[in-house]
Formats: sequence, C-alpha cells, structure tokens
Amino acid sequence: MGKATGFMEYTRAESTCEEPLERIKHFGEFHTPLSEEQRRDQAARCMDCGVPFCQNGKPLCGMISGCPLNNLIPEWNDLLFRGQKEQALKRLLMTNSFPEFTSRVCPALCEKACTCGANDSPVTVKENERSIVEFGFDSGFIRPEIPAVRSGKHIAVIGSGPAGLAAADTLNKRGHSVTVYEREDRPGGLLMYGIPNMKLEKSVILRRTELMKAEGVRFVTGANVGVNVSAQEILDSSDAVILACGSANPRDIKAEGRDAEGIYFAVDFLKSTTKSLLDHDLAKDSYISAEGKDVIIIGGGDTGNDCVGTSIRHGCRSVTQLEMMPKLPDERSADNPWPEWPRVCKTDYGQEEAIALFGHDPRLYCTTVKEFIKDGEGKLSAVKTVKLEFVTDPETGRRSPKEIEGSEETLPCQLCLIAAGFLGAQSYVAEAFGAELDKRTNVSTEKGGFSTGADKVFAAGDMHIGQSLVVRAIREGRDAAAEVDCFLMGYTNLK
Repeated sequence: MGKATGFMEYTRAESTCEEPLERIKHFGEFHTPLSEEQRRDQAARCMDCGVPFCQNGKPLCGMISGCPLNNLIPEWNDLLFRGQKEQALKRLLMTNSFPEFTSRVCPALCEKACTCGANDSPVTVKENERSIVEFGFDSGFIRPEIPAVRSGKHIAVIGSGPAGLAAADTLNKRGHSVTVYEREDRPGGLLMYGIPNMKLEKSVILRRTELMKAEGVRFVTGANVGVNVSAQEILDSSDAVILACGSANPRDIKAEGRDAEGIYFAVDFLKSTTKSLLDHDLAKDSYISAEGKDVIIIGGGDTGNDCVGTSIRHGCRSVTQLEMMPKLPDERSADNPWPEWPRVCKTDYGQEEAIALFGHDPRLYCTTVKEFIKDGEGKLSAVKTVKLEFVTDPETGRRSPKEIEGSEETLPCQLCLIAAGFLGAQSYVAEAFGAELDKRTNVSTEKGGFSTGADKVFAAGDMHIGQSLVVRAIREGRDAAAEVDCFLMGYTNLK
C-alpha cells in the first residue's frame, strides 16, 4: 500500500463534466478527465483494506455487492498511485476483458461497497479504471495479441453484445478459432445500439472489435441466425456454439389505445438515433424524432433516463418520465446498510439536463398509463395517467399497486417511449439450436453451468440470466468460455 493515510488526506474528486445546457447541444461524451497528479491522489484514497468488499461481487440481500468480475481493485489502485500504470493495466486486464466499456457504463457496484464509503465518500474506482485502460490504448500497450498456436477447434458465438464479445475474446486468446454472428449491421449488440453515444461513443466499440479482428476473431454481420442463416450449418461447421443474444423481448404496456401511431419501445428509439448518427449524421427523417413533441417515457430506470437525454438533444417540447414505484430516499435508510447496494434516489445525466432546461425533475412517481388517446388520424395526442398506491396483502404480505380513484390526469403527448424493461430471450434462436427456455423465458442450462443440454450448445449473458448489467454479461461470457474450453480440451486454464 503506497499511501497509508491517503484516504484521510484527500477528498473524493470526480472528472468534471460539461454543464447540462452545453452538453445537450451534442451527442458526444461530456466528461473531462482529471490531471495525472489528481488521478494519483484519487488512487491514494484506496485503503487496501483487509477485506476488500469492492471486489466481492456476491449477492447480498438480493442485490450484487461489489464487482462481479472480482477486479483486483486495491492492487491496481496502488500501482496507479505509484505511477506504475503498465503494471496496473496488466492487473486490470487479468479479470476484465473490456474495461473501456465498464468504466463508462457500469453503475460502479465496486464503489457502493467500498470500505472508504462506509464513513466517507468511496474511492473513484470507475474513473481510475478508465484512466488505466485509456493509458493502455494511448501508449500502445493494448495491441493485437495473436495466439502463437491454434487448437484446431472452432466456436461460433451467436450475438456480439458484451457476453458474446467476452466469450469470443477469451476463447480466441486461448487459441481456438472464433466466429461471431451478429444480426445487426455492426457488432456490439446492446453496447452499439442500446446505449447512447453520450455514455459510450461508438468509436470505443469499433476500436475494440477492430483489435479483436486483428487477433483473429471473425465477425459476420447481418446474420440473423434462424432466419437468414442456418443454425444447422453453424452446428455442422463448429465444435461448440455459444448463444449470447441478450434479453431482447421488451415489456409492453397493455392499455386502451396502444395501437396509436407515435408509441415506440425505448430500444427502437435509441437504436434509430444511434444508427442515424452513424449513417446519416442525424439527417431529417432518418430516425424517430422527438423534435417539437411532448414526450412521455414509461419507465424510471437507466434506459428511461437515456431516452430523456436523447429526447432533449432532439429538441423536444417537454419530457415526462413515469415511474410506477415510489421515490426512493435520498440517503441510505437504516435497513439498507453498507455494503449493500444503496437503494437511494439517483438523479442521472438526462434528468439533470431536464431540470436545467425545463426547471423541474421530469419524473412522476407512483404513476402509470391508463389510456393512450388518439386524434382523428389515429396518431397519439395525449396520455391519461393514474396515480398508484401500494397495498399489502394481509395473507401473503406482498405489496401490489392499486389505482387511486379520481387521480387520473391527461397529459399532452405526441411521442411515448416504453422503457419498462425486458422479459427474456427471443425464442427463435434457441429453438433453432434445440435449446429450451425456462419459465422466465431465459435459455435453460444445467444448474451452475452454461450447457443447454443440446449437443455442444451453451448460453451466456442476459439470454441466460435475464436482463442485467454489462459487467455481469462480461463475467458470463468469460465463465462460459472456460466451460466451453474444458468441454473441447478436457481441461481449462481460463479463469
């Protein structure tokens, strides 16, 4: 430990970001990194505590506490403080395939479990990680590493989201030949089309996939396996197949008037903007536009927030975010102690921008849609909402929402975005490979493993565990790769 008293000498300092009213003028990332000296000071705050909860990554009271990748956080923080950034990079890459992704989009479970955060503010683990990996790219230490020996085994990975990429990267480095099939026109899956540029610029994904290509991974885009590409042909030409197609069934809203024109799933809205930025520089009529419209977003999570930020950049007239659940407390409650995940209210970048632009928080809590109202041409013109209260069933103890009579309100709306989460995997890919879905519509596998029961077919990521985080998907991909390697070789040295 380089600075035993660092956590007492330095206060937490985060990267500066553009003011909300400035950053809404563009779609780029908007954080400015700290100086080299400031970053070393932040790394010095790491306490190298005896029990580093930050790297635990295990469920605690129903939520993951600490990093699911078990990143060696105290080790690379110490190396970063000492100025040994190349060694810090090596330690970071031992456990994380893509720190450039997690350091941008992860909710930093590590920081929420940081021992320093028990009585003070946590270490800036996420930003420290980003500084290390970007140093690696800038300095040339991250470069193509082509395996010296190939095993002669071939693996097909279906889907190029974080789980698929992690599995492909790990197996390729082991010496196997890997082909990744992606139904979209660019690799990246959720990373490419589900997360806006403001959080993850697409050049970052391209940089990684180009590196993987140079290392020998083959990408086939526009390949919708089970539709325009034969699953049987892939099985016949592969020694193993990993299904990593994500949790792609969006949860719908069943309300009168749902067929109105102007209602979209959030993922389709976000994808249209990203694709237009990449292909047409956001030319008019090349994307689902919120310009000049009253926008209502159903869903209070990260995707809903991304829709808020994107709608504002389009130039919407107003934006409202509906959240069924009550507002969480601003600080930890007594029954939610550290190192549990803090169940507190978070105001994210999109909400900050709405507050700056419109003068109020866009979120309405305990509210849902009762009816979509159409005009004479079948277009959405308004949304009727209703307030909810949560009632406890005396027999089961379960709390469920109940409409509050007389609380209906009609809000103008010409664009409604459904960001209510996902219900599981789309079945056609699994069926094409003979894999079964469980009752939650995730791909069913052997307990504690990744084998589907279908011959040489495995599953990983959200398709396997349901909608989750990028960091968990990477862990799934790496672990699935280790199981596939053992299946092919009789043993594995992958961890």
